[in-house]
Amino acid sequence: MDEFMQAAIDEARLGLSEGGVPIGSVLVHKGIILGRGHNRRVQKGSAILHGETDALEHAGRQPASLYRESVLYTTLSPCAMCSGAILLYGIPRVVVGENRTFMGEEELLRSRGVQVEVLQNEECISLMRTFIAEKPELWNEDIGV
Repeated sequence: MDEFMQAAIDEARLGLSEGGVPIGSVLVHKGIILGRGHNRRVQKGSAILHGETDALEHAGRQPASLYRESVLYTTLSPCAMCSGAILLYGIPRVVVGENRTFMGEEELLRSRGVQVEVLQNEECISLMRTFIAEKPELWNEDIGV
């Protein structure tokens, strides 16, 4: 498995162990992880700390040119909020662990020129299916249902 997707999965597992939603993400620039994150809505009482936004936050303030040369890895298809952040910062490529349990805004990203690669990684699928079955109310809250 790709080391960067594995890092995103590790973040998702960390989030789950903290009592949160198991979605992880890493921002990679030229083979170096700049920021790691996982969904921390529960842990921080946050409305916006999804895996992708947490990874961006942990990458810190960066020049726009750096984002335009980066890849965002995420265990789950990015929601509208996270897709907006991807577009805002001009991240050209997103590698998605899976989109079977949740289909985010992949078509929006593609329509704006972002390369979206979906792996359908079995570990990502299993993590989310188990979580959704065990905590449907928390999952629905996370996706705004």
